Amino acid sequence: MKDALAASAPQAVDARVYHDLEIFAEEQLRIFRGPVWVYVALEAELDGPGAFKSTFVGDTPVVVTRDGDGALHAWVNRCAHKGALVCRTPRGRATDGSFVCVYHQWAYDAQGNLRGVPFRRGLKGIGGMAQEFDLTQHGLQKLRVATLCGMVFLSFDEKAPPLEQFLGEAMCHYIRRVFNRPVRVLGYARQNMRGNWKLYSENSRDGYHGGLLHLFYPTFGIYRPSQESAGEVDEVGFHNAFTVSKPSQQDGYESYQREANREMSGATAGAEMLHDPSVLAFRPEFDDNIALLIQSLFPSVVLQQIQNTLATRQIVTRGVDETELVWTYFGYADDDEAMTRHRIRNINLVGPAGYISMEDGEAVELCQQGTAGTEGWKSFVEMGGDGLVPRVEPIGLDENAVRGFWKGYLSLMKGAAEVLP
Repeated sequence: MKDALAASAPQAVDARVYHDLEIFAEEQLRIFRGPVWVYVALEAELDGPGAFKSTFVGDTPVVVTRDGDGALHAWVNRCAHKGALVCRTPRGRATDGSFVCVYHQWAYDAQGNLRGVPFRRGLKGIGGMAQEFDLTQHGLQKLRVATLCGMVFLSFDEKAPPLEQFLGEAMCHYIRRVFNRPVRVLGYARQNMRGNWKLYSENSRDGYHGGLLHLFYPTFGIYRPSQESAGEVDEVGFHNAFTVSKPSQQDGYESYQREANREMSGATAGAEMLHDPSVLAFRPEFDDNIALLIQSLFPSVVLQQIQNTLATRQIVTRGVDETELVWTYFGYADDDEAMTRHRIRNINLVGPAGYISMEDGEAVELCQQGTAGTEGWKSFVEMGGDGLVPRVEPIGLDENAVRGFWKGYLSLMKGAAEVLP
């Protein structure tokens, strides 16, 4: 493990980091249970007393709850008795505010406090817990909870800085931009990839591949490198945001072929290729003309606005070579029916089978397969240089944010003193 990490740098990563079980276990400790904030839910999913959502921080099962006073709480979904899952459903409402382990009926409240143990005093003087057994000492492991504009984050570590400090001013700006008013959830999709979680984290920060792998983007003018665009990376490198403005004019597909200096196969024309182009429609709803925002927040969430699709993509680490991506689609609470129908139609662009994102899962799996069995092989992440700059314009011609991810990752895995300025 130490050899692979020591040999890695932000612009050249030893491929063993995608395959080493010891590194995967260390990531759970140093990153997901370390001094960071991990996105787990939208407050809109926890709409009222008793609401809950069970999910994961890294590979650890957790539950987020809202108590009778409206406060949010979170705890590890592991009974203090035998370690069984206490909550077995993905989301719902505990009408009596209690969570009961099915195995031996140990009962907890929304805050994770142990409230009841069957046969605690035994029966007719036989059995039961010791007299000094104290319910308060056997609650569920509680986590820190913080929110920003309706996004819910958890942390295991008391040393994690305040959430807004962790995210930085620029990232908070884009979060506030999207969550400028109450939202409501429109639905979910789940995508399983046979690849390491970091390959998807790189993918979401890789503007270079956007117009090359996803030909739907340039074919229909959603994104081309010649459009006005920018990429911002926070100081440490953890987080980044890509923005692409609505094109000022509709260039022909042939112009993109000239930009990319690549022969494109399978596509020959523009929007007339679609029988129903309404799926492409973009209704400007922000005052900045940004039609595409891809914001990757370390370690495991992407906030996106592509045309009028709004979604979070939560990365769940199922194993060293198994990753689940949970898409949560949302709109605004004050959307009228026509706008809601438009957003749902726009959702066809994204998700596991989306016109412009289905290739990402395949790319993750190709990299996982291609880097198997390597010894000393390193990636070459030097498009646009080998360092990290706060901002690039336009995107698509560099790998700045990918290097940022690795800088942040290595700062936690190798020790901050080795990487941080």
